[in-house]
Amino acid sequence: MMKPLIDKLRRDTVLTKEEYMLLINYCDEEDLKYLFKTAREVREKYYGHDIYIRGLIEFTNYCKNDCLYCGIRRSCKSAQRYRLTKDEILSCCKEGYALGFRTFVLQGGEDPYFTQDRIVDIIDGIKSLYPDCAVTLSVGEKSYDEYKAYFDAGADRYLLRHETANNEHYRRLHPSDMSPENRKRCLYDLKKIGFQTGCGIMTGSPYQTSETLAEDLLFMKELAPQMVGIGPFVPAKDTPFADRKGGTLSLTLLMLALTRLTLPDVLLPATTALGTIHKMGRELGILAGANVVMPNLSPVSVREKYRLYDNKLCTGDEAAESLAKLKNKLLLTGYEVVTSRGDHIAHKK
Repeated sequence: MMKPLIDKLRRDTVLTKEEYMLLINYCDEEDLKYLFKTAREVREKYYGHDIYIRGLIEFTNYCKNDCLYCGIRRSCKSAQRYRLTKDEILSCCKEGYALGFRTFVLQGGEDPYFTQDRIVDIIDGIKSLYPDCAVTLSVGEKSYDEYKAYFDAGADRYLLRHETANNEHYRRLHPSDMSPENRKRCLYDLKKIGFQTGCGIMTGSPYQTSETLAEDLLFMKELAPQMVGIGPFVPAKDTPFADRKGGTLSLTLLMLALTRLTLPDVLLPATTALGTIHKMGRELGILAGANVVMPNLSPVSVREKYRLYDNKLCTGDEAAESLAKLKNKLLLTGYEVVTSRGDHIAHKK
């Protein structure tokens, strides 16, 4: 029985690496029920029954990097590349605002076309039209000065998954011109500047172990991010990991719940990838302690082209047009989608 360890984690919000490994390796069905119940109680303490929605705008699938797992990696010749114009991005925001979105997430590959000046101009355009909305960026590794320019332009949040806190594991997932030291430097820079900062991992990624997962939880506790993105590894064709086994629903839900107890007030999405591997994935994620969903606001014409992994959901309930249906589905979990910026509790405006 892992109940005493779960209670200790809830009470102290951190365990040793060995204790985390015990939970990752040995939780049985009854333990998981108790873990998920405890995670829900903790999220309700901080955020009640609210689910925050983010409007995801995937504005470029060009990327200079060659991460071994990613379907838009530089070497992926089958990727159909595209870039949205500033006007197209603002059109997505207009549609999203009318639907009730008050956070827009600009996500893309590390595309050299989108220089600092271009990103700043887009941020300024969104903030000028929708000053009551939050802007979240997810555009990869940049210098301190570039991050500061985004923040000064009005960007509120920044998502940059650390992928793994274990340096050796990181190097097995990425090309030699990328380093775990620089990825972590970016995250600490973002926090220093004042962004609501998000890190995260893929569960079930190649070479991942219960030890590396425990190290992820310890790293996240140290970093103290406002947001954590956790979704299963889903293989992508034309990548070195195309034939690898994907991450599981059970491990993803376990890590969501452990993250909720480790970082009680964190903003924790139930991801599209989770909905991709199981038709009730996002609802189960909410029941494991998540409190954010990110419907897609990208133009329908490009959704299938932003193929980070195979079989990605790009139409249907995850799309912004089906928001009412998604709200009704999530109501069945006992939680309710709200129209709000959905800031971290320490950054409420």
